[in-house]
Amino acid sequence: MTSAGSVVDGAGVPGDPAERSVLLLTHTGRPAAMRSTQLVHQSLTNAGVRVRMLGQEADELKAAGYELDPVDIARGTDAAVGVELVMVLGGDGTLLRAAEIARPAGAPVLGVNLGHVGFLAEAEREDLTATVRSVVDRDYYVEERMTLDVAVYNGGRGDSAPPVRTWALNEATLEKAAARRMLEVVLEIDDRPLSRWGCDGVVCATPTGSTAHAFSAGGPIVWPEVQALTVVPISAHALFDRPIVVSPETRIALEVLPDTTAGVLWCDGRRMVELPAGARIEIARADVPVRLARLQRAPFTDRLVAKFGLPVGGWRGRAERDR
Repeated sequence: MTSAGSVVDGAGVPGDPAERSVLLLTHTGRPAAMRSTQLVHQSLTNAGVRVRMLGQEADELKAAGYELDPVDIARGTDAAVGVELVMVLGGDGTLLRAAEIARPAGAPVLGVNLGHVGFLAEAEREDLTATVRSVVDRDYYVEERMTLDVAVYNGGRGDSAPPVRTWALNEATLEKAAARRMLEVVLEIDDRPLSRWGCDGVVCATPTGSTAHAFSAGGPIVWPEVQALTVVPISAHALFDRPIVVSPETRIALEVLPDTTAGVLWCDGRRMVELPAGARIEIARADVPVRLARLQRAPFTDRLVAKFGLPVGGWRGRAERDR
């Protein structure tokens, strides 16, 4: 089990280091991403690194006139098995898709942001050439980020049917299914009830997800190295409606009361489970992390300032005084 944002020294290259391979994932709906994909493919191939791509993405690029030969075609959930790195060209949505493929294989994910904020990405489009060089030179390190195991019992706590199991890197979000009605939800912490809310939903987030949906719902930003989980009610009609920060070993459960409307569970905005009234969601820290490749050991504070465009003009701290 790993910490929220633990650092692994070295790149942790799997397999035979003499035969290097990188899985390249892209957003084929963006022309800029397709052009960048061809550039990265050519650069890695010229450096002796074998490029692997998903078959559908390779087909779409070739159909658009981009040359990708030679390319190692991969299909299915085993696409990242044996690769040194998963390199992603796109926004956070594309990176979250890559995490689904990379996590079971233990491959680190390196994101190049071609979207808007791109908080999970390590590099921007203008840094693409330098990023490829860092990959070729193995000039990167790996952070391990906490993930969540999620189990859904559609019949409640006494349900004898096997639960629906999924996972999340950012957050597991319970939302109401009907726009005109609130959800009635009871929050349970370590097998004890804590509060009942009439609300639009509840976000349970990792430190990585604290800057995503949880942040937009009013939750705190949690530094990646902090070992904690956050629970953030959305538009709750209750006196006790503030975000809650708990230990990563805490077992969280949300019960959708039987006399309320149905709900829906979203994990990272990608994996969805429908929830009838009376359903129960159990959330706990997972044993399998997502590994993120990093190029620079910049403080998380600097990342926040850069990604959110935070105003820091007038600051006269140590770095300014030491110039």
